Amino acid sequence: MSNIQYAFIDRARVPGRSELQASIDALGFDLRLPDEFTPFEDGGFLQFSLNGEEGAGFEIGYDAASELIADDPAMKEIAAGRDFCISMAWHGNMKDLACVMILSCALIKDFGAVVSYEGEPPESLESLLAAVPEVLADGQVQEARDARLMVERPVRKPWWKFW
Repeated sequence: MSNIQYAFIDRARVPGRSELQASIDALGFDLRLPDEFTPFEDGGFLQFSLNGEEGAGFEIGYDAASELIADDPAMKEIAAGRDFCISMAWHGNMKDLACVMILSCALIKDFGAVVSYEGEPPESLESLLAAVPEVLADGQVQEARDARLMVERPVRKPWWKFW
């Protein structure tokens, strides 16, 4: 199941790679944008470096806010006149969520974005910043659990070798 976070922003304020990376760095997180990060042109999965490890990331999309808002008065209120939307989708991985949250914090702090998880009322920058360390810790626990399950799982023969 996918989760989607929307960052409503004025199209003219969508940052380039260097501006966005500088904003993330100023927040104090070790998240590195991919070298090929290109706003408006990217689509699909973006892989980031998080705390020196490759692999975490999310699917990104760029759309006019009007395409997402349509006739939804609640989404229109959330967008608050911003004309563009950056959509960030991830699945169950907490490290992927951490990437989404850190990028969202940068977009709020320095580029005037309003961020909503699946149309919920927007969270404040302070609450998102406070949640990031917990999400990162949960990602470490999830990774350790997954590694343990791989070791504990018994080796089974492929079905075709039973004959």
